[in-house]
Amino acid sequence: MKPVFDKNWVTLGLGVGMVPSYAGSDDYIAFPLPLIVGRLGGVGLSPNGPGITLNLLSQRAVPGQPSGTSFQFGPAFRIRNDRQARISDDVVEAAGKLDIAAEVGANAGVNIPRVFNRFDSLTVGAQVRWDVLGAHSGMLVEPNVAYTTPIGRATVINLQAGLQFVDDDFADYYYTVSPEQSAASGLPQFQADGGLNSAGLTAIVNYDLSGNSLDGGFSIYGVAGYSRLFGDGEDTPYTSIRGSADQFIGGLGVGYTF
Repeated sequence: MKPVFDKNWVTLGLGVGMVPSYAGSDDYIAFPLPLIVGRLGGVGLSPNGPGITLNLLSQRAVPGQPSGTSFQFGPAFRIRNDRQARISDDVVEAAGKLDIAAEVGANAGVNIPRVFNRFDSLTVGAQVRWDVLGAHSGMLVEPNVAYTTPIGRATVINLQAGLQFVDDDFADYYYTVSPEQSAASGLPQFQADGGLNSAGLTAIVNYDLSGNSLDGGFSIYGVAGYSRLFGDGEDTPYTSIRGSADQFIGGLGVGYTF
């Protein structure tokens, strides 16, 4: 039980999953699924897609013991390599590859423990990020809600639901089909604007191989998710003609808690 009751603990994992070739694609590619979550030096660590969020207000949690509502706040980082490589659709690839974006911002939320049992928690929060590499040069806002609960001694499940709103710069970079892109790919021209970009659900299940999720060691985790594109993310020819607004992810990995 040391990893839980200590002030410092971390779970590291690596897996492989299937994800869309690009946002809006109906082709799927294998993609690494890294995992990092924990608490080091009073700072909480949480995965954020291909990135990480830090909680500077993290509190030591003792499962089953009384605790009150707490707040979360800290920086958020994410890498976005949409249509930068491994584009499965030849027509979309002909429109040209895009640059990698590095999104930096902040994450804030409130955590409510003991919602339905002594060990669960509900978190409501939001994240805002800006591209700092000059790729899409835009802004994203992502409100979300997450529920975490154990199922028996060995299994912990995390359920997440969220929305994503994007500005005009983001939408223009990823969804607009310019005259040059239209000539190269044969897709019709399209001018994209920002707004509600997507809504999604994700489930993460972690199973401790020792049969006790409190004692650390090796575990197996699985990820499954569904999201749907809306607005110009759905209407762009990259999605409406060459792909699908329905997006799925799934994968398995092995983690170790110490």
